Amino acid sequence: MPPDTSLPSDAARADRKRGMKLIRFILPYLWPSDAAWVKRTVVWAMLLLVGAKAVTLGTPYLYKLAVDALSGDARDPALLLPLGAVSLTVAYGVARFLSSGVNELRNAIFAPVRMRALQGMAIQTFRHMHAMSLRFHIGRRTGALSRIIERGVKAIEFVLSFLLFNIVPLIIELVFVLVIFALAFDWRYALVLLVTIAAYVSFTLKITEWRVQVRREMNAADQEANQKAIDSLLNFETVKYFNADRWETDRYDVSMDQYAKAAIRTDRSLAFLNAGQALIISAGLCAVMVMAAIETMRGTLSVGDFVMVQAYMIQITTPLNFLGSVYRNIRQGLTDMGEMHDLLEQQPEVQDKAGATALQVQGGRISFHDVHFHYSPERPILKGISLDIAAGQTVALVGPSGSGKSTIGRLMFRFYDVTGGAITIDGQDLRDVTQGSVHDAIGVVPQDTVLFNDTVGYNIAYARPQATREEVIAAAKAARIHDFIESLPEGYDTQVGERGLKLSGGEKQRVGIARTILKNPPILLLDEATSALDTQTERDIQASLAEAGQGRTVITIAHRLSTIVDADQIVVMEAGRIVEQGRHEALLAQGGRYAQMWARQSAEIDHEDGSQA
Repeated sequence: MPPDTSLPSDAARADRKRGMKLIRFILPYLWPSDAAWVKRTVVWAMLLLVGAKAVTLGTPYLYKLAVDALSGDARDPALLLPLGAVSLTVAYGVARFLSSGVNELRNAIFAPVRMRALQGMAIQTFRHMHAMSLRFHIGRRTGALSRIIERGVKAIEFVLSFLLFNIVPLIIELVFVLVIFALAFDWRYALVLLVTIAAYVSFTLKITEWRVQVRREMNAADQEANQKAIDSLLNFETVKYFNADRWETDRYDVSMDQYAKAAIRTDRSLAFLNAGQALIISAGLCAVMVMAAIETMRGTLSVGDFVMVQAYMIQITTPLNFLGSVYRNIRQGLTDMGEMHDLLEQQPEVQDKAGATALQVQGGRISFHDVHFHYSPERPILKGISLDIAAGQTVALVGPSGSGKSTIGRLMFRFYDVTGGAITIDGQDLRDVTQGSVHDAIGVVPQDTVLFNDTVGYNIAYARPQATREEVIAAAKAARIHDFIESLPEGYDTQVGERGLKLSGGEKQRVGIARTILKNPPILLLDEATSALDTQTERDIQASLAEAGQGRTVITIAHRLSTIVDADQIVVMEAGRIVEQGRHEALLAQGGRYAQMWARQSAEIDHEDGSQA
């Protein structure tokens, strides 16, 4: 029993509208306004396409003449001579070669246009992903996102080539063969061919629409399985810590089982489609051949005419069979493109205003004016923060988890925009300046420095790729990691591994500090830069951080209070509000929230020291 292929008319229209939108989306890559050579190449490719089709349409006629010459039915006496039949056979062979050779030449000429479009789309997508705001990346799964982009870019290459060089040429060929059948034979042959084509196309489109739904389910299952695999492998150590190999394998097995079921439905629907297409084509071919055979026996047609009818039908049915495959792949390609296009249509949450200017940092004075912020309206994070940080001052933000400390850092870097109030640097509202200039002005040392899977030198120089090796070394010395790097077998050319796993936590932090020093920003943000390290390593790195902060405005988000006792101002936060602020000694004298935190951490340190003794 065939599957239910009914599709609501509204949904079908929406799908067709979406398909046309996607095709319009990629057409500028075929006919760009700023690349005349692309237009010339497309024109040459289309001329070659027309030439190849002309040769292809003439080939069956040469075949007919050769058969008539060999059977004695040729009307031209010269063709009845042995040399005439041989000449026609050679001409037929040459025509077959030209039909194929011109197509290959066309593909070679068009290749730069196809690859230019592929490269342009890949770069556009990559740039757009980096332009998206932090909330987008937090809410997306990297593995699934990667698969969507990968499938989308491949689909564009396929659709560009086959839409232009298979669908359009096939339509042209079908029209000309219908005309040839009507003129060379009679209207009945053209009618049978037209009915066959109409039935074939209608059946193919209807079944393919249903198969697209199945394909989408398979894609979703594939993304789910791929994401579980990536998550598990990225967290290899955690899996081992909890002896969770079996658990991870079982989770992956469930996802793969769902993918397998969807893939089986896809394969079965393909078998049903292929069988139906073969039945329609065979019925049409049989009907035309029976008609031609009857007329040949009556003497109305020659043997060559009978062969020509067969040759044209086979010549048409071969690309029609191919049309089914091409249409399915184009339709599936449009589905894959649609997922990527949806990503490209999503706008960044944080965008530069029209006419935004670059941030001009004259001293680095930072002011928070009654700042409010929430990730969702029902859960406010900051509830009216007002704070003034003088240029060159070091300010520490402390408080329990969830108090809003890290959110302040993210707002400063414009990962998000405030939902109330304003943040200014030297009197300039961050929403009025470009994001790039804000990023240039602020150097960040996070709690966990993530390194690229490249060399130590590359990771330090990432802050300023044009920096000389001497400048990289100077930054490493300032971060007090130069001697360690020099002790490595390959020095600055040592590979650090994925996410820097070949280095210890303290070594990675020093590389991160060196990277920020090389950037040389006027404002420094230390987001719990040492809280994940042991006490001794933390003390060693504090000296590097202190040196990095010289002459800069520094905001330190701190967990251990012992690291910020020398700050010019300590701001105590709780539940999104500032509850205390002042210098270390003054806050201790108040005996308030900060004093309680200090007493508790001092007791913990004394206990640790006593245990070690």
